[in-house]
Amino acid sequence: MKIDAGIMTADLATVPEAARALEEQGFDGLITAEMATDPFFPLLLAAEHTERIELMTSIAVAFARNPMIVAGLSNDLQAFSNGRFILGLGSQIKPHITKRFSQPWSHPAPRMREFILAMRAIWDCWYKGEKLAFRGDFYTHTLMTPMFTPTNNPNGAPRVVLAAVGPKMTEVAGEVADGMLVHAFSTPKYFEEVTLPAIERGLATAGRKRENFEICYPAFVVSGSDEKEWEASRTSVTRQIAFYGSTPAYKGVLDAHGWGELQSELNALSKQGQWEEMGTLITDEILEQFAVVAEPHRVAGELKKRFAGRIDRLFCTFPFADKEDRRASIEELRA
Repeated sequence: MKIDAGIMTADLATVPEAARALEEQGFDGLITAEMATDPFFPLLLAAEHTERIELMTSIAVAFARNPMIVAGLSNDLQAFSNGRFILGLGSQIKPHITKRFSQPWSHPAPRMREFILAMRAIWDCWYKGEKLAFRGDFYTHTLMTPMFTPTNNPNGAPRVVLAAVGPKMTEVAGEVADGMLVHAFSTPKYFEEVTLPAIERGLATAGRKRENFEICYPAFVVSGSDEKEWEASRTSVTRQIAFYGSTPAYKGVLDAHGWGELQSELNALSKQGQWEEMGTLITDEILEQFAVVAEPHRVAGELKKRFAGRIDRLFCTFPFADKEDRRASIEELRA
């Protein structure tokens, strides 16, 4: 199992040092997200200042862009990183796509399927010399001339992993992506009963095997070397769970545990801007389903108990300051 860590900062000046530190600590992958900053720029700096660590967007919002734009960005990062780039895509939800990005929204799972297939057609044109003739319901790409064909990338196309929550998007991941980013707003029950069967259906549609498909899981962890660290960790995680839980599209996860009514409560509070209050609705019972809650020396063992043999890479920010505790956790997870 590979172990990843994130760089979630809007200060690009700090990225080189942070990326070197994560590589030195033994992490396998470095992850960025499209939150308060662009997900691609930090990876360019990280690529320049590291040699081994893989570089992944988790996620870049696909529907805020188009397949040609993302294909070009990915080409350049794949070239500059010497083949270490992994393109992690996600759909986001309708209000963000239409109100924040001012882009169209319709049929997210079929649209994402076509988005990835269109990118692959573009890459086949660039790297294999095939004629660009992609025509779909949502995207059409039929023009490519030598002037606009990249020649800087001997590494070929990057791997594509797709974030998903619901079964339809999860099936798309199994069918057309190289892997899946399980949403952090997931539980072992939902993962086993909904996510894994949907992945298998997608793989079967494409005639593919599970061993050629990478499942990436971002794990919530509540821990700390002292009471202050512990409380800060717990508060951060409960607020994040509450934020995701307020999203109507993710209600199915709560329904799997009989907690569906909580979604309406969280959604109402979010519309009132009561973000801190939302976190207080996440009880210990709910928290322990979404997160590993353990002292530092027990974190790795609890993560292995929950995920070993089920996933291929784990995105985990160990919420304790002691570097030796972090390194020991990574080594134990790999053992």
